[in-house]
Amino acid sequence: MRNKNPLFNDPIYGFIAIRSDLILQLINHPYFQRLRRISQMGLSSLVYPGAHHTRFEHAIGAMHIMQNAITVLSEKGLQISEKEKEAMLAAILLHDVGHGPFSHATEKALLPGVHHEEISIRVIELLNEQFKGALDLALQIFRNEYHRKFMHQLVSGQIDVDRLDYLKRDSFYTGVTEGNINTDRIVAMMNVENEELVFESKGVHSLEKFLLARRLMYWQVYLHKTSLVAELILVKVLLRFRTLVENGTETLTETHPLHPFYGMTKESILEKKALTEYLTIDDSDILFLLKSWMNHEDIVLRKLSSQLIDRSLPKVKLQSIPFEASDVLKKKQLVDPVVYNDAVLDYFVFSGSISNQTFVSDQAQILLKEKSGAVKSIAKVIDYLDFEQFSKPIHKYYLCYPKSK
Repeated sequence: MRNKNPLFNDPIYGFIAIRSDLILQLINHPYFQRLRRISQMGLSSLVYPGAHHTRFEHAIGAMHIMQNAITVLSEKGLQISEKEKEAMLAAILLHDVGHGPFSHATEKALLPGVHHEEISIRVIELLNEQFKGALDLALQIFRNEYHRKFMHQLVSGQIDVDRLDYLKRDSFYTGVTEGNINTDRIVAMMNVENEELVFESKGVHSLEKFLLARRLMYWQVYLHKTSLVAELILVKVLLRFRTLVENGTETLTETHPLHPFYGMTKESILEKKALTEYLTIDDSDILFLLKSWMNHEDIVLRKLSSQLIDRSLPKVKLQSIPFEASDVLKKKQLVDPVVYNDAVLDYFVFSGSISNQTFVSDQAQILLKEKSGAVKSIAKVIDYLDFEQFSKPIHKYYLCYPKSK
């Protein structure tokens, strides 16, 4: 056993101690170290210059909150074995290990039909092979197969340690104070009833602030229209490159950074060889490609890549109802037909939708435990918020088009 616990000096929580040899080995593994090169907030730094933090520090922060939650629950008399504690820490530490470059921004284009959580599960399985079954229990918790449900709820639930960290962390790095929740208070109010995660009712206002903060951060930060259009353009660039590869215009060699993503089915990308190749890709590879494509002979790759690298992004209009086809057509008619001919116009003028759903009332509920011992849904305790409206997805519709000269 080590005489000393390694420390991470985190700007949010201060010193974070690593007390487990297994956790330290996981942190030092190349699959986890790759998260240092995966942006936590995609392309949001184009809007919020400070938002350059990574999935690595988020995972360490979430693990720290999990450590605090375990301490709080243990002090309240809940029996959690050392094996369970280590498994809970491993599960949250590795929850984002499957993210692609720029986090969510590239998933649709590079891994169509595959969610990053599916990749994370497969990566944890690969690590479990290397660590000779040491992650068996962590996998059960991650998949919600372990009989103590609160452990999975802390990893992935309505109010989990993942969300508790990213709201506070993203608020800190963007400077958007609306997301600055009181994580210590929320964790201190945690308890377990019949193996389900509950919160003491006196912490209701901190939970209310969490829900409001999450909604405000989505509209103000995560779905900010400039971040949105930048991510849409990145997806368009990658889809265009895929089209060029498929029609034979581009030749994809085995050494090309995007080689692992082509010619594969959803099943084959989850195979060990393909997954190992996938885990070598990070933000720097995409930035390298964008810079090289700025001089590409294809107008779509050239112009869209330049828009991202130079931050010369198209205009985006948001509204609460879908755009009519005539609205899109009008914008198409305003662009220069010599530059943007009909064959490529859809890459430059396009519409779609985004949504934000803060509280999912028909799934795992947020439960409050009153002094009497009664357990109730938060929706029944807070009578001044309309949770039926609160839990409905809010849709907004966008229309993107080139800026006029």
